[in-house]
Amino acid sequence: MGLTTREPLTHAESRLTLQTEDSRLCCQRGLCQCASPIIEVTTQSATNMTTLPDKPLALRVIPMPADSNANGDIFGGWIMSQVDLAGSIPAVRRAKGRIATVAVNSFVFKQPVQIGDVVSFYATIKRVGRTSITVDVEVFSERNRGTTVVRVTEAELTYVAITMDGKPRELPADGETVLV
Repeated sequence: MGLTTREPLTHAESRLTLQTEDSRLCCQRGLCQCASPIIEVTTQSATNMTTLPDKPLALRVIPMPADSNANGDIFGGWIMSQVDLAGSIPAVRRAKGRIATVAVNSFVFKQPVQIGDVVSFYATIKRVGRTSITVDVEVFSERNRGTTVVRVTEAELTYVAITMDGKPRELPADGETVLV
């Protein structure tokens, strides 16, 4: 970790330097003009990894130029739709039938996804209720022909088991066979 003294940053610049959603963290660390001594803290980002996680893969896809936004990065809405698909896979298996997405409880874009990245979606069930299933989805991008792996998105979604008429239904007991 290197410490250097430098000219004060604006509040927005210090937030970018820290790569954090917490807008007060830079003030608490004295990294913006809101506080006095300026110390720049440099650490390796926790989002950069060397390998993909060792857990079940829900979905893997390569975004194309048609999926990009005006900045040349992959459109956030495209990533959200892929996360919803990936999260639905363990939910459908657990519900043993039809489901519907009822909530996106949290969604954090940690890093941009680039055209040509190999994007992997890992989905695990977090909670099971009477009719609902909450799923955590982690998204990783393999960049530079797989030499760099970056955690790009994290999300938590809730699905509800539904009948053919679209009405909520109770989840079957784990291991029970159901015809819906």
